[in-house]
Amino acid sequence: MAELDAATEHHQALVELAEAYQIATDYWDWQGRHQVVAPETIVKVLGGLGIDASTSAAAWHALAERHRAPWIRMLPEFLALRQHRTASVWVHVTHGDPVEVWIDLEAGGRRDNIHQLENWTPPREIEGRWVGEAAFELPEDLPLGYHTLRARSSDAESSMPLVITPAWLGLPEQLADRRGWGIATQLYSVRSAQSWGVGDLTDLEDLAVWSAAEHGCDYVLVNPMHAAEPVAPMEPSPYLPTSRRFANPLYLRVERIPEYASATEKQRRKINHRREKFFLAFDPAAPIDRDRAWKAKRKALSVVFNVHRSPGRQIAFDAYRRREGRGLEDFATWAVLATHYGKRFHDWPPELRYPDSAAVEQFRLDHAREVDFECWLQWQLDEQFASAQQAGRRAGMGLGIMHDLAVGVHPSGSDVWSLQDVYARGISVGAPPDPYNQNGQDWTQPPWRPDRLAENAYAPFREMVRTILRHAGGIRVDHVIGLFRLWWIPDGSLPTEGTYVRYDHEAMIGILALEAHRAEAVVVGEDLGTVEPWVRDYLCERGILGTSILWFEFEWDAGDAPLRPEWWREYCLASVTTHDLPPTAAYLDGDHVQLRQELGVLTRSLEEELEADEKDRLAWLNNLRDRGALAEDADVAETIRALHRYLTWTPSRLLCLALTDAVQDRRAQNQPGTIDEYPNWRVPLTGPDGSPVMLEDLFANKSAASLVDVVRTGLASAVTDRRE
Repeated sequence: MAELDAATEHHQALVELAEAYQIATDYWDWQGRHQVVAPETIVKVLGGLGIDASTSAAAWHALAERHRAPWIRMLPEFLALRQHRTASVWVHVTHGDPVEVWIDLEAGGRRDNIHQLENWTPPREIEGRWVGEAAFELPEDLPLGYHTLRARSSDAESSMPLVITPAWLGLPEQLADRRGWGIATQLYSVRSAQSWGVGDLTDLEDLAVWSAAEHGCDYVLVNPMHAAEPVAPMEPSPYLPTSRRFANPLYLRVERIPEYASATEKQRRKINHRREKFFLAFDPAAPIDRDRAWKAKRKALSVVFNVHRSPGRQIAFDAYRRREGRGLEDFATWAVLATHYGKRFHDWPPELRYPDSAAVEQFRLDHAREVDFECWLQWQLDEQFASAQQAGRRAGMGLGIMHDLAVGVHPSGSDVWSLQDVYARGISVGAPPDPYNQNGQDWTQPPWRPDRLAENAYAPFREMVRTILRHAGGIRVDHVIGLFRLWWIPDGSLPTEGTYVRYDHEAMIGILALEAHRAEAVVVGEDLGTVEPWVRDYLCERGILGTSILWFEFEWDAGDAPLRPEWWREYCLASVTTHDLPPTAAYLDGDHVQLRQELGVLTRSLEEELEADEKDRLAWLNNLRDRGALAEDADVAETIRALHRYLTWTPSRLLCLALTDAVQDRRAQNQPGTIDEYPNWRVPLTGPDGSPVMLEDLFANKSAASLVDVVRTGLASAVTDRRE
């Protein structure tokens, strides 16, 4: 009985402690079943936050400390507030002492006379003194920006970061009164005769100009361009980067760097030699070989790096480094350390495993030239991103380049090394079981700690978003639910043995909206899968677009009929397919089911999967036929065009066309649930017969021109119909 009572007491302590830290102790799964989280999971997740809850005594002590913490502080750690709203803020001072509160504005100036509210909270004795609580009301007319709330009482003074965020983001002015459309592509797969076996930023610029000038496209959505490892083997998945703030220099076009033009003849020969040697063994039909391409390109880039820079160019480089600050220096240092000691910083000499150590600073000094090179690569990426964005806008794009933000980072990468205190230890992020992954998923990525983000005023998140949006017209946030809650899985546990941890979505969505507002960019949240219904409402309320994939859009309460076009969401990015599905030509034939069977990742029998897939597919095709949009004997190309025409009938503000559909590619870029069983993220762009489609071929591709014309003319017709 005593053991039972002890277990009950421990469980009660865990429940209250988990609630205090926004950790779910139960949830509803994708089948509507109530699930209770195991106590062992809660203990381990709390451990990821640095909290000992292994016993009831430890848990009760941790809970007491959690409740006591605000009374030790004069001000809260952080507050995000929507513009034109007000909020109250507590101030803790010695009981009975007067307190002065004011706001220092980001753009300069000061806001005084902050109104004090009545507060009858009784004082508490903290460390031998009585602490009282005052409350102040923040004014509702504060401007957008990052401000500082300050308080002073007697000799004590404190400050709190205060961010005022847009109440509504929506679409930037250039698309405010019309619908737009764009092309989605995995950039590495789109090669030209000039790129080194991997699609690069000059290819992106050319693609943007062609799609805008020839077809009226408003944006090009690319895969995450985040940084990968500087040494082989390079992680092929753009969704498992080493850093989300910095980018992958594999995407640089060597010959577009200004210093290439002033290289000596000897230096040019070295670069050309590397290029020619690479292309001697290049097979455009083979899986993309990032390691081989980067090995050749890195050597060529090092030659250009050593070309003399003009005084103006050097000033620009120095200015870039000052702007990016410590974050850039740490990233560059990690990259150099990785080339010397390997990619896993956990295996480095102990004194080099922490960025603030004296040994790391000495290493930085001893390898200054190598660190300079890594910084220079990021500067060149910044310039070529700017060139692609400017070229697209000049050609007529309403947005330009839309970037993709991955959910997280590699556990041994630069971000985790340089921001170790911000990431939870012994935890990885994933997803609970859902209809498409019924065993759950473990993405092996460590999550940000919500408490440490607040302590750091969300600086890591803010700097990451700002860097990505500097030369962009939009950002797609993969698994946007991760800004609300993430599925934490303790190390050694199955994906089914995790639980949800909530984040301050007002802060994260607010900062995202503020940075996008300043960049005049749109934000698209990938809100597919298991998403609480209120989240979609909240995103819409904040002017964040959702995501709608045609194959998933059904009227679930009306006999599973395809969602009629007028019922689609207005504020969303609508497309027929996505990078986690095969191109439409293959989807129409059920290739994805056969592939999953061959790879052994089906959770039902092949017959059941084929039957369910055929049912959904026929529902859509019959829907198109009933609407007179598709003939009974239509071929694949005609069917693809009809599906995209359907998108134009919806009110969705942004439409998206996959480049793979434009050329009738049949190979999926990614097969979820596999690693090496399928060449994920290494599939070159190919045509219906499997032959490579180079960028130059695309510009003259009649199938591509026909499909993009369907979207363009469909939107134009929709505008005409509304006017009439």
